[in-house]
Amino acid sequence: MRRISIFLILIMVSFSCHDKTNIKELYVSKAGLATNDGSLEKPFATIAEAVQKANQLKLDNPDSHIVINLLKGVYHLEKSIEISASLSGLTIKGSSPAEVSIKGSRSLSAQWEKHDDNIMVTSVAKDLDFDQLLINGTPQVLARYPNYSEDAQYWNGSAADALSKERIATWKNPNGAYFHALHGGKWGGFHFKITGVNEDGTAILEGGQQNNRGSKPHEEYRMVENVFEELDSPGEWFLDKETHKLYYWPTKDIVLENSEIEVSVLKDLIQVIGTLENPVKDVTISGIKFENTKRTFMDEYEPLLRSDWSIYRGGVLFFEGTENCTVINNEFTKLGGNVIMVSKYNKGLQVKGNHIYENGASAVSFVGDASAVRSPSFNYGQYVNVKDMDTVAGPKNELYPRECLVEDNLIYRIGRVEKQTAGVQISMAMDITVRHNSIYDVPRAGINIGDGTWGGHILEYNDVFNTVLETHDHGSFNSWGRDRFWHPKRRVMDSLTTANPDMYKWDAVKTTVIRNNRFRCDHGWDIDLDDGSSNYHIYNNLMLNNGLKLREGFNRVAENNIMVNNSLHPHVWFANSEDVFKHNIVADAYQDVGLLGWGKALDSNLFSNEVSLMKAQIYNRDMNSAYGDPLFKDPAHLDFSVAEASPALKIGFKNFPMDQFGVQKEAFKKRAKTPEIPKIKDSSEKKSSPVVAWLRNNIKSVESAQEQSAYGLSSAEGVVVLRVWNHSPAVKNNGIRNGDVILQAGGKKVINVQDFFKINLENQSDTLDLVIMRNQSEKKITINIK
Repeated sequence: MRRISIFLILIMVSFSCHDKTNIKELYVSKAGLATNDGSLEKPFATIAEAVQKANQLKLDNPDSHIVINLLKGVYHLEKSIEISASLSGLTIKGSSPAEVSIKGSRSLSAQWEKHDDNIMVTSVAKDLDFDQLLINGTPQVLARYPNYSEDAQYWNGSAADALSKERIATWKNPNGAYFHALHGGKWGGFHFKITGVNEDGTAILEGGQQNNRGSKPHEEYRMVENVFEELDSPGEWFLDKETHKLYYWPTKDIVLENSEIEVSVLKDLIQVIGTLENPVKDVTISGIKFENTKRTFMDEYEPLLRSDWSIYRGGVLFFEGTENCTVINNEFTKLGGNVIMVSKYNKGLQVKGNHIYENGASAVSFVGDASAVRSPSFNYGQYVNVKDMDTVAGPKNELYPRECLVEDNLIYRIGRVEKQTAGVQISMAMDITVRHNSIYDVPRAGINIGDGTWGGHILEYNDVFNTVLETHDHGSFNSWGRDRFWHPKRRVMDSLTTANPDMYKWDAVKTTVIRNNRFRCDHGWDIDLDDGSSNYHIYNNLMLNNGLKLREGFNRVAENNIMVNNSLHPHVWFANSEDVFKHNIVADAYQDVGLLGWGKALDSNLFSNEVSLMKAQIYNRDMNSAYGDPLFKDPAHLDFSVAEASPALKIGFKNFPMDQFGVQKEAFKKRAKTPEIPKIKDSSEKKSSPVVAWLRNNIKSVESAQEQSAYGLSSAEGVVVLRVWNHSPAVKNNGIRNGDVILQAGGKKVINVQDFFKINLENQSDTLDLVIMRNQSEKKITINIK
């Protein structure tokens, strides 16, 4: 007798306006036959047959709700499953991810022969093109230099000579090889295909479209793959597409004759696509393991406004033009690109209880359409002149995700291939809730919001740590706000926002809330609100290592947060920012850089020592703040609640729960990692480089990651100009300006003030050639020094 599952009961309840006769169950089994009818007794052999049958049933009864039950087994798709609006109400469910798998790979029947003492070779079909090889379910390593190392920080092994002429000369046919490199400032990565070799022995490259913030490839953190001559260690493989030969060096534990061999052939597995006018509704995908898709880093990418991101608008599960769909209790692993892509119009999508790990790009991405943005710009240096600007607030059309939920997902080791990625990415969207997720071991941000359009997001009870592992200048949470008010030249932006103080609300129409999260970033900030991020309320967050950064923006309220071993980093604030920082516990002095004003209110905070408090009070801030030991209850077990005698309670701080961060699903809680317990640092004041006078201008050495970020540098080196004297010869005739960073002088690199003075002493001319960073762009100038 057929039993109705609890999940099916929930489906029946959710469609209570229909009777049971409107629910039709279909079954798929690996033992099914093409002649079967899809019943439990005679299941279909493929998912495609079940979807075709579902389409037929919906033609007869459009109001029916169809459940496709996948019985235990592995399902290799010939092509991706397409679900249109006519299939609204469809459920595709497996019994559990441990029993049911959908794969984008094909099994390979191989006759292996010896190529040499180590490498085996077999012929493959002429039409077979793949970039992932799996042996007994384990991905193997595409032939590469340097060799794969799990312990290496960048690319699992990087080398400065990866694309040297000397190495290229050792390759018989480099066409089709891939060159991977970090951005010059480590702001994500680049990927290129080698299409040939120039006469001078350098590679001809195609690609580099994966990052919206241009730079040269990093000189050190580089890797090449898909080169036959680099097949030099166990576990590596290479496909010769001209001879249709697959070469593989087996590891000691693999006996090829007895092994299951798979190659990935599909990029996506399920596409749910409707339109704004005719959306797909109420589709549920549950209880399935999704595996083995191709990589997508060389596909078409599009810039996401003025954020640093470009993105491939695709995913293993792809949603566009949908309402009230659900992805619940699935597993996603060994996937080559983005896992879940929520594109353009989507309302009410829920992504809950999923296990997402060991994948090539981002886990969950919400990406609206640029046509919904008024007067959009698409690169850091672009802007729309205010006289030509659409000044209406909010979105221009409905082609963006809204009212969606990402809850109770375990996400780790994503971005294994692409580095400009996130556990959750949000761009051109509104009212996205991200709750109770554990996100860790990622190359860049755990959660990223790419722009201010259009806010209303709620990020709560997440546990985000071990982030920015392969990049730089970022946070466990990161955002940008390069919206209509933002301009790459600060002087222009100051005048724009002075004339239009509420201009930031044209795009950030709703407040984004970040509350009750635990963040730890050892390679950036715990929370990083970068260029222009505006209209945020940040409260009840535990920041375990690198504090809170608020760069140029408006109306950020940060209250009742705990910053272990760190503090607030106010960078280049506007005179009228209206920022508020109150009732927080900080362990150090404010790390301010280039402020025009100190916001609306900084007060009633607890500092760890008197010197840190005094530094704030010099600027007439924190006059009602205090200092002292906050008396954390049990920091050795990550409980940073304060005791009843804590001085923090006297300045208005209130305890918040310390046991609700991250995933709540019991199986996930047992599996999930937690952040490293911080050792409370000595709160004594750090000494900084002195400010010195040069031609009556104030300068100092760049010395910190905070200054590096504030001035847009690729490393913490150079000399920053803090204040200029207008009559100085170095200032006249379009010379140096406040905020310039001197990178080179007289053709020599400038690391610090001592370097700069030495070059001045050696210079025999009345002028000096400089390379400076101005408004985060390099510029060459010549100054007078006499």
